Amino acid sequence: MRTAILSDVHANLEALTAVLEDLGQRNVDRFICLGDILGYGPDPVRCVDLIAEKCEWSLMGNHDFGALYEPTNFNVAAEQAAYWTRAQFEAEGDSEEARARWEFLGRLRVRVQFDSFLCVHGTPRRPINEYLFPEDAINSPVKMQQIFDRVERYALVGHTHWPGVFTDEPDFYRPDDLDDNYTFNDHEKAIINPGSVGQPRDSDPRASYAVIDHDEGKVEFYRVEYDVDSVVSKIHAIPELTDWLGDRLLEGR
Repeated sequence: MRTAILSDVHANLEALTAVLEDLGQRNVDRFICLGDILGYGPDPVRCVDLIAEKCEWSLMGNHDFGALYEPTNFNVAAEQAAYWTRAQFEAEGDSEEARARWEFLGRLRVRVQFDSFLCVHGTPRRPINEYLFPEDAINSPVKMQQIFDRVERYALVGHTHWPGVFTDEPDFYRPDDLDDNYTFNDHEKAIINPGSVGQPRDSDPRASYAVIDHDEGKVEFYRVEYDVDSVVSKIHAIPELTDWLGDRLLEGR
């Protein structure tokens, strides 16, 4: 069994379609999404349709929550994007497709346990909004302890847009440190972040995702090139989306 882990699409259709095309050669049996399908990007409706079609389930990210309910504690650019995103779904009217989208969004879950994996968007301590940054492994021992206390064996998280693996030493390993593969073992707990499909922030503009190989007991990390310039142009053409939301994609930040 092989499970594709997607996260933080952020309405970036070009990145999502490139990742799904790449996954076509990975012999994947199922797809799941760790949240933030919405926010920042120019194609929220089509991205929701694709995630709803491909994924067994998706979590509720903070930007999904912001677009559906209220963008609390967002900066100005993110808040404007949330209201614009909501308007795109409202503009779809009351068709059968529109109702199906609202029903899908209404079913987004805060946490899911599958096999030995606890899945949340943020952290097991605060599943929608809390960030778990790579530097926390060194700088925030109490935070790391409290988070790992809530993890029985393994967890999957998104939110920071940084791919890698936290272990309960505690330590953080980037995919490059692991030759893009992390093997699970009985001697440590692990929290895996697949990175962001639609808005990487680790200075690599390529789309990021991961695949769990349950039979071999490992997670594989992948990066995919996509047409970033096309997405930037779309964002620049939408007055409600700040140009910076597109420009940052060029540098992966």
